[in-house]
Amino acid sequence: MKIAFIGDIVGRPGRVMIKEHLMKLRREHGIDFVIANYENASHGFGITPKNANELLAMGIDVMSGGNHTWDKKEILPLLETPQFLRPHNYPDGVIGTGCRVFEVRGEKLAVLNLMGHYGMPYTDNVFRCARDTVAQLRGEGVSHIFIDFHAEASSEKRAMLMLLQGQVSGIIGTHTHVGSDDFQITKGTAYLTDMGLSGCRDNVIGMEPKVPLERFLTGLSGRFEVPEKCKKILQIAIMTLEEGKCIEAFKLKVFDDGRVMRTDAWSEE
Repeated sequence: MKIAFIGDIVGRPGRVMIKEHLMKLRREHGIDFVIANYENASHGFGITPKNANELLAMGIDVMSGGNHTWDKKEILPLLETPQFLRPHNYPDGVIGTGCRVFEVRGEKLAVLNLMGHYGMPYTDNVFRCARDTVAQLRGEGVSHIFIDFHAEASSEKRAMLMLLQGQVSGIIGTHTHVGSDDFQITKGTAYLTDMGLSGCRDNVIGMEPKVPLERFLTGLSGRFEVPEKCKKILQIAIMTLEEGKCIEAFKLKVFDDGRVMRTDAWSEE
């Protein structure tokens, strides 16, 4: 089984890169299943039903969320469909789920969406939620398990690896929009602290720099806006899974000027 993951899709530039490149990448690399994070896909905050359906038609199979899941209220009915997840450690009674099991090439694949604590909205304990959910999935015979861990703190993401290494197929972080350089396979678990955004690459986390700079210089906030024109990037991780373990993984950076950069995950047994 070969799966792929795309981190935070930021606004129209991110959607454009998905449209232009994803189906081609699926064919070239024999990808069976694509997971992508939607929480910044529409104007940088949340996702609209229109953009959601467009992204699914572009080759994405299931979409995960984060702290901006709730920004577009019209998305709520979609959270009751199989293709859309929200962080699983929201309290009982919150619409939707953060864990679904799919059939891929005759095998079961669980996708689990989690959210960290530092700088994030109030939720249940993410580490207990992860531990108990993974144990339940494995008890039900699901060995292929992928986690999108949407968190600010790199320490939380690294701790999640220490908790679950050898028990899940992959843990990749999202939220910071800044890709990290620590892609590795540890005890059969692919791990990357942060996938990095897909969208504008020549500004501040995919947004026009004026408001972020004003905030850093004066402490005064404003509304972040996605640029209409920018230099764009698509970042995607591709993982080969066998018997619940990741046996090969690499990340591609696809630039809008035609360049493609590949980084192979190192093995840390």
